[in-house]
Order: sequence, then structure tokens, then C-alpha cells
Amino acid sequence: MKIKIYHKPTCSTSRKALKMLEENNSDFEIVKYYEERFTKNKLKTLLKKMNLEPSDLLRKKEKAYKDLDFKNQNYTKDQIIEFMVENPDLIERPIIEIGEKAVLGRPLENVANFIK
Repeated sequence: MKIKIYHKPTCSTSRKALKMLEENNSDFEIVKYYEERFTKNKLKTLLKKMNLEPSDLLRKKEKAYKDLDFKNQNYTKDQIIEFMVENPDLIERPIIEIGEKAVLGRPLENVANFIK
């Protein structure tokens, strides 16, 4: 089954995950989610496949996270997903998807265990 990696080329962890897929001779497709933006439905599907809540996928060190004052706001799951769709910097990366399963590739050991 073909693997999809939701990838940001400027992210070192994402590049390392991509290299891991290449070294494993995996059959994969790269989705540059800054160019091909996530839809709300796609993010919801990936979250379900990873068994994560939207808040689990937030990059808490990003300026957008601080600007939206997540620490002091009680955003709904749908609002968080909408913020991530509008601003992909908020999304942890990379995400690796195989069929009905997906994993957040941070830490990288998640990728190694997932593609075995």
C-alpha cells in the first residue's frame, strides 16, 4: 500500500522522515501541504486515523499559536481545525499515512515503527 507523507521541505524533521522512507525503499507520495492545503475534512480524517485531538497536532512554539492566545482561549475542536487549515504553520509535521492508519512523524521513531 502506498504511503503518503505530508511534508514541509524546510522542516528538518520532515526531511529526515522523507529520507527514512527513501532508505527503506518505500512506495510513497509526497504531499506538500503548504502548496496543497489541507481541507477540514482531510484534517479530521487524519486526526481520526492518528487517534489524536486537534490540540495534539498544534505546534505550540509557532507565532500563530501565541497570536491566537491558545493558552487563554477555549477554542472548540472545529475552531482549532479551521485555524490549522488557514495557517499550516500550526500543524505538527510530518504526518505519515498508510491506508486507514496515520502517524505523526515526531519523534522520528514513530515513522520507523510505523513503516516496519
